Amino acid sequence: MRLAMISREGRTGLALCKDGEMRALFEGDGSYPGSLEELLAAGADLRAAGAVLENAPQVDMAGVRWLPPVRRPGKIVCVGLNYRDHSKETGYDVPDYPTLFLRFTTTLVGHGEPIVRPAVSTQLDYEGELAVVIGRKGHAIPKDQALEHVAGYSLFNDASIRDYQFRTPQWTVGKNFDGTGPFGPWLVTPEELPPGCAGLGIQTRLNGTVMQKASIDDMMFDVASLVSIISEVATLEPGDVIVTGTPAGIGFARDPKVFMAPGDVCEVEVEGVGVLRNGVADAV
Repeated sequence: MRLAMISREGRTGLALCKDGEMRALFEGDGSYPGSLEELLAAGADLRAAGAVLENAPQVDMAGVRWLPPVRRPGKIVCVGLNYRDHSKETGYDVPDYPTLFLRFTTTLVGHGEPIVRPAVSTQLDYEGELAVVIGRKGHAIPKDQALEHVAGYSLFNDASIRDYQFRTPQWTVGKNFDGTGPFGPWLVTPEELPPGCAGLGIQTRLNGTVMQKASIDDMMFDVASLVSIISEVATLEPGDVIVTGTPAGIGFARDPKVFMAPGDVCEVEVEGVGVLRNGVADAV
């Protein structure tokens, strides 16, 4: 099942894609199931919402904006250096424990919305990643039960302002400029995909050129491990997002370096999950 949050004429809607058709209900419609955020928080069965949407009107996508699947996650936990080749290209030692940092909700933008290059820097880099959305609350979750806590999978571009990222030993500042966290377009429920997305290919393309290409199997800490390890520290709650790390090929590690500029288009794709596409624009 593929679900998305959209907006049309100021009304928020929940959409289902099935057999190439988009069907949606909007706030104010009598049978509107609620947002994904609300459904997850309430512990609702997403399959029931999907069943309602199967009979909803088909959507003309003209004038529709895509929203992040979860607009205000309680936690956005990002994983650095989770692909061995990426650790090598950045000069870091391969970690024996996940390198974790946090993103703020003010960074999030939906599919089709511009990634914002801030006025203070031109070092806007791409990082294509698989995103995991939590569906069940849990603390100290055993690894063999971790995937039971996943509501679904999506795509993320952990776009980074490199000169700010490396101003301090911690990466938070370079990862949290407004409008630099594309997220979406879909929440794809687990039954559509291999467990933990194992074996799926991931790519990042800049203006059609492949910049990053790997298998999800190349992650040093797989989805189940990340859910389990993070939950040792913090209770994971419905709607929390884990951004699982990026493969080698970032612009900062290239010679010459490659940074995104206004007019560029960046795409992140994971097999079976979809394509997250965003242009780049300067901050207004």
